[in-house]
Amino acid sequence: MQSLRHTHDVVVVGARAAGAATALLLARQGYDVVLVDRNVFPSDALSTHQLARPGVVQLRRWGLLDAVLSSGAPALRQITFTTPDESVTRTVKHGAGVDLLVAPRRYVLDTLVAEAAARAGADVRFGVTVDGVHLDDAGRAVGVYGHDGHGASVDIAARFVVGADGLGSRVARAVGAEVVEDRGARGAAQYAYFAGLPWPGIELIVADRALTGVFPTHHGEACVWICSPGEDARAARRGAASREDAFTAYLQRTAPELAARLRRARRTSPVTGMLRTPNYLRRAHGPGWALVGDAGYHRDAVTGHGLSDAYRDAELLATALHQARRGEVDPDTALAGYQRRRDHALRRVFELTVALAGYPPAAEFVELQKTLSRALDAEATELAARPPLMTDNEQQLATA
Repeated sequence: MQSLRHTHDVVVVGARAAGAATALLLARQGYDVVLVDRNVFPSDALSTHQLARPGVVQLRRWGLLDAVLSSGAPALRQITFTTPDESVTRTVKHGAGVDLLVAPRRYVLDTLVAEAAARAGADVRFGVTVDGVHLDDAGRAVGVYGHDGHGASVDIAARFVVGADGLGSRVARAVGAEVVEDRGARGAAQYAYFAGLPWPGIELIVADRALTGVFPTHHGEACVWICSPGEDARAARRGAASREDAFTAYLQRTAPELAARLRRARRTSPVTGMLRTPNYLRRAHGPGWALVGDAGYHRDAVTGHGLSDAYRDAELLATALHQARRGEVDPDTALAGYQRRRDHALRRVFELTVALAGYPPAAEFVELQKTLSRALDAEATELAARPPLMTDNEQQLATA
């Protein structure tokens, strides 16, 4: 194909957590960045959407946490952890600059971050479906093509293509990004929203072969979810008249006290989720392209770390691209460094996720949860200590 003119610095495909955050950080550094998504926001996404401490730290560092709380997402300062032996309620301790957790609905959170990217100067285009990636004669990504909601063709040329288009990433398929580590898809996650009860905080309930939880969110509702082996979830579905009946029966087994309380509540949504949640890493970079978020790395929902992963890796990628633009390293070296840092950063929680998704006996599961809590605190501390990303002018002023 003929070479395309590099009209933009970066095109980011997918405006959810990873994509919107990447576009935001690049735009704040002066990049000419286009952010596209096939959906028109506000739009919801499949997600239980509680942010672990590392994700909350990132929102605070980027100046977005206050906006999330102002949207009506409750500040969550209490966690009740119930095992077969005991139930313990603790206050969320202050650490890494935050003393709360939060579980905003994705149609609110993703819109807030995408709007922040637009305010920073990103060209945000909703209703654009990307069908493929333009490659030059050397195999380097130089743009994307697709169509808008009216069927009109869309062609965007860019020096870098970022795939943030989720689990079924078209960008990943177009550039041939292979899976480099596959740890199976043994787990399932199902959830629904309930209203009509007080929700004092986060609840986590350990049972044999299940973790059940409650995440209070917008509009006085709570996301009530069950993570379990996929084979158990599929068996429950086969033995019930509907998803809702299967979910109710499953709750009665995994969290009977919660199930009793929910009889006084009102379910406000269908039951949804995934009955197979894969755990894999894709190659995250190549000539002129990079993957971020679920497009490059997916893990079971049992650790609730997806949003935190997305925000962490968005900053790693934005930092790498900025190094390339400043001439500190060549682009291919910068992107290889991004993947290396991503793979190192995700490793500890990824291994814990895979272990938890195997649903060992309850005592072992509880110990893994405690190890996870320490790992999240360490990750949050490391993120909080990072210097903020700065534009070239800010960097010059800081070093003057």
